[in-house]
Amino acid sequence: MKLLNTAWCRENRAKPLVFLGAVLFASGVAHLGVYCIDGGAWEGDISWRKPILFGISAGLTSISMGWVWGSLSTWKYDRFLSWTAALALLLEVGLIDLQQWRGVASHFNRSTALDSAIYNVMGLLILWVTGVIIALTVRSFTTPLSQPTPMVIAIQYGLLYLTISCGLGILININGDLRMQHGMPPAQYGDAGVPKFPHGVVIHALQWLPIIAWGAAWAHFSTTTQRRIILFASRASGLLLVYASAVTLLGRARFDAPPELAVVLYVALTTLLGLGAIVISGIFKHLLATRQTPT
Repeated sequence: MKLLNTAWCRENRAKPLVFLGAVLFASGVAHLGVYCIDGGAWEGDISWRKPILFGISAGLTSISMGWVWGSLSTWKYDRFLSWTAALALLLEVGLIDLQQWRGVASHFNRSTALDSAIYNVMGLLILWVTGVIIALTVRSFTTPLSQPTPMVIAIQYGLLYLTISCGLGILININGDLRMQHGMPPAQYGDAGVPKFPHGVVIHALQWLPIIAWGAAWAHFSTTTQRRIILFASRASGLLLVYASAVTLLGRARFDAPPELAVVLYVALTTLLGLGAIVISGIFKHLLATRQTPT
């Protein structure tokens, strides 16, 4: 399977996303070390959490985008889009890191002209990255990918959820600015809703869905079984998004859901964990059978 073939990393379209993605990931890990030494609160407007999570998250997203690009047929604008997306992610996370090292908030910070300008630039950068992700998502549905059918499904759903997550992130920024104008907490919806919850709950489906597809292939399940597994996993991921969006719109905290909504979360998590167990069990059975087969 091409996921295990590192040749895609050397593909011209993938190179900038993979290299700068690795830099971003390393930055997040480095800031984790800083947090362990410096300490401080994990939550809050000024916290090492942001350089850590944004670095690791943007790094994984960048690398995954490079992998997807390596599975698509060549387009004349590919290198421009991949380079600009990678640089935009690097600059956005760099600005977040800068604000943390300055000891000021990176998001919803308009206390000075400089802070406001930095926040505006971050918004423009993420708009560009979102546009590139949308283009990549459309191409994944309209252009053949050099991957097996179950992996194609994983890529398509992963990109779709990434697009939705980016769109929600943009809405969060708009809503936050509007709330600030009325003197309300920007990172909140209603009484206790957390807008970043639906924004982040499936943002990494582009990683976990291909991993599930890869595991099902490694287990040597039939193509039909692999396809069913990834479809169930994709739809369960969608239920996570439904739950997170609904509980936030109700103005409730992440896990303060009414019973009928909590069932959605239970079904989603049970399905994903169950599928994970099936795949892992299948891999072990395949490895055991391979070892027992006489040479």
